[in-house]
Amino acid sequence: MTKRVYNFYPGPATLPLAALKKAQEELLDFKGTGMSVMEISHRSKEWGEEIDAVTNLVRELMDVPDDYRILWLGGGASTQFLMTAINLQVTGKPMNYINTGGWSTKAIKEAKLYGDVNVIASSEKEKFSYVPTDFEIDHNAAYLHITGNNTLYGTEWQSWPDVPDGVPLVCDMSSNLMARVIDVRKFGVIYAGAQKNLGPAGVTLVIVREDLLDRVPDDTPTMLKWRTHAEKGSMFNTPPVFPIYMCKLSLEYWKEFGGVAEIEKVNREKAKILYDVIDKSEGFYKGHARKDSRSMMNVTFTMASDELENECVNEALKRDLVGLKGHRSVGGMRASIYNAMPLEGVKALADFLIEFKESKE
Repeated sequence: MTKRVYNFYPGPATLPLAALKKAQEELLDFKGTGMSVMEISHRSKEWGEEIDAVTNLVRELMDVPDDYRILWLGGGASTQFLMTAINLQVTGKPMNYINTGGWSTKAIKEAKLYGDVNVIASSEKEKFSYVPTDFEIDHNAAYLHITGNNTLYGTEWQSWPDVPDGVPLVCDMSSNLMARVIDVRKFGVIYAGAQKNLGPAGVTLVIVREDLLDRVPDDTPTMLKWRTHAEKGSMFNTPPVFPIYMCKLSLEYWKEFGGVAEIEKVNREKAKILYDVIDKSEGFYKGHARKDSRSMMNVTFTMASDELENECVNEALKRDLVGLKGHRSVGGMRASIYNAMPLEGVKALADFLIEFKESKE
């Protein structure tokens, strides 16, 4: 029997088992072609049907309006840090950012290469332990950029900021894509690296409102224009076919599961189980994030000493609970419980944490 563990790594992260098994079945012979999906031409009828199918699944599951384009790009979400600034810059208009952690910081750094950036709010002085709610958006801003969920610090936007008319809201949803029901119309652009909540590393999903495609300066390099990829159905060049294919298999699973509303229901249950363990531990486990900013995706906490945390991580490994060590910039421990983490895995971790605490009393 194939061994499977409960994978709490922050990414690449666990995928639906059904999707992995389907890929295994089709690995050598994709749709009767006698070739793997990694071998067929991206100009073939079979691949054309595949990329249309995955795009339609995103549109259906997220209720993406018709005037938004769905792109499948390489380069990871980190490339979108610069592509956002390149494609949405407007001469004489500052780019507004809210800094809630490491990924926001990197996005800000990239944007500063292309124009004036105003960081209108930041939680850095409090070790990024919360999402700011007191800020004023410049009515003349080119756009407002936020990071939907912060994997390093375990914070998440609980409600989306209201932006002035004419100021697109841009959100990096790499770690909370489809984690809960959202109104896509609140956003001008959504982008997400696939490797946490959608599929394997190697492809990035971009959802962009059509009217914003025309902002990009004409002298921008071809590959850095969203418009280039929108006009060619994400196939201006050879797309990352296998990651896109895996995203399609995952999305088929989530459609059968009940869609985003059902995903959100289970996600909230999973998060509550772990936060209840932390809150009832009498300080044995200390949550990093402020309660009003807690992430459903990344549960971060510390213990009394590095030695105790290391012991906890090592003991968890013996229970096939892997990937619980916190990020080096934060320390402590982190349980990433993305969409594909089953409820049973979270319950197993909760039981272990309770038992570990009791063993130290």
